[in-house]
Amino acid sequence: MTLRAALARPARYASLAAGALPVLAFPAPGLAALAWVALVPGLLLMQRAPSGREAAVRGWCFGAGFILTAMYWLVPSIGPGLIVLAVLFGALQAGLGLAVWRLLHPPVTALRALAALVVVPSVWVSTEFIRSWHALGGPWALLGASQWQHPAVLALASVGGAWLVSAAVVAANTGVLILLTARRPTVRVAAVGVTALAVAAGPALFALRTQPTPGEYATVALVQPGQVADATARFDTSARITADLVGRPLDLVVWAESSTTADLDRDTAALDRLRALSTATGAQLLAGEDARKADGRISKDAVLITPDGVISRYRKIRLVPFGEYIPLRPALGWIAGISKAAGENRAPGAAFHLLQASDRTGRPLPLGALICFESAFPDMSRAASDDGAKLIVYQSATSTFQHTWAPQQHASLGALRAAETGRPVVQASLTGESVAYDRQGRRLAHLGTSATGAVTVRLPLADPAARTWYDRLGDWVPLTAAGITLAAAAAALRPARRKDGPAAVPAPSTEPSQSTADA
Repeated sequence: MTLRAALARPARYASLAAGALPVLAFPAPGLAALAWVALVPGLLLMQRAPSGREAAVRGWCFGAGFILTAMYWLVPSIGPGLIVLAVLFGALQAGLGLAVWRLLHPPVTALRALAALVVVPSVWVSTEFIRSWHALGGPWALLGASQWQHPAVLALASVGGAWLVSAAVVAANTGVLILLTARRPTVRVAAVGVTALAVAAGPALFALRTQPTPGEYATVALVQPGQVADATARFDTSARITADLVGRPLDLVVWAESSTTADLDRDTAALDRLRALSTATGAQLLAGEDARKADGRISKDAVLITPDGVISRYRKIRLVPFGEYIPLRPALGWIAGISKAAGENRAPGAAFHLLQASDRTGRPLPLGALICFESAFPDMSRAASDDGAKLIVYQSATSTFQHTWAPQQHASLGALRAAETGRPVVQASLTGESVAYDRQGRRLAHLGTSATGAVTVRLPLADPAARTWYDRLGDWVPLTAAGITLAAAAAALRPARRKDGPAAVPAPSTEPSQSTADA
């Protein structure tokens, strides 16, 4: 074994461990401030690699460590499949390692430092964008989501979505790395300036932006039945909690995902109970239906009910991989035998559409009603906003992962979606967390995973015509990041230009000689 190989192994293990550090910024640890420096140990290991190849391997290990830690709670659902997931998604960060090494290996020059402050965040955002494709499972643990508790930082999301928040956090980490490792004072001063800009950009935008005065409000009750395993008992508990709300001035009562297993188009007894509750409370009721339909297939629907019955429904279109269907079931169906993966694929809906609700006075209250994992997809809440939703509603059921970090991570996504769209967001969950956020992502109400009951919140509604810059421009940040990443890759692959005469003399190698490496 060569000395280089012997030294590489501990550094790779350290990179794997370093990948876990940024996850501490997410719920439940919730150390949001840590995100602004948590990448530095991993980036330092990539920077100090003896070669570009080794830097890429360390980036891969870092990415695998991040996925393993951020999604550890998937083990009951996919078992050893999580390791495969971590290896595949971790490979995307190999490009990060190579970019850090090529631009920031010592000595750090001013030109390479400035390039790194643009390229490194771009590579990170590009990898997030790739793994966010719904066919690969969808977005989870985007670095920008770690800032969900800070509406001032989330102001960036109203311009460029969670992607812009991620870019700012990575730019700050890159600046800290340059500050710690560069020798030239001018380079270090530039790094301090860019880091300060990345940290201050969100709060500055938040301070300068003026929010329109809300013209309308809606009072919404979120019903959380708690850990009730039996479907009938769960329905009864939700009904009892809703009955206790009678007498309050409510516009909408939201039940959680899978709050009923009755097909409300055929089960008249269950529907009659819900109609009676809507009549008694004076509010429309949004139930979560997880039932086998007349065609024999199971689907998950958000069903809007009034005293007259079902007036609208939306069927979930973005299903949870392994949780609600197994991709390539003929080849991967065996996973269901060793885990809690779906024994039967749910039927997805055809397309998203608003539910045309109304408040207790009869005024229109168009809802962007989405189901559980769909809160992770920025494009779906943008579609709701563009269609004229005044309020975005999520129905959730994370009871499988009750004692993990998953419920807190999931609930935090509502803050991102609110800031991105300028719409208030609520989420009702079977076992928690149920939450409500205003149009800037500030949390107004909360029921934790140990709570049972209902929480009522009065929400300032959005003007249906109002649109944030992110609504208007869409995913311009990840697309720009992808362009920068491709341009940087092309520049790296381009042969060195020859000056007059023979080829330019190559720069001295920073790698150990073969005799030293084989010592």
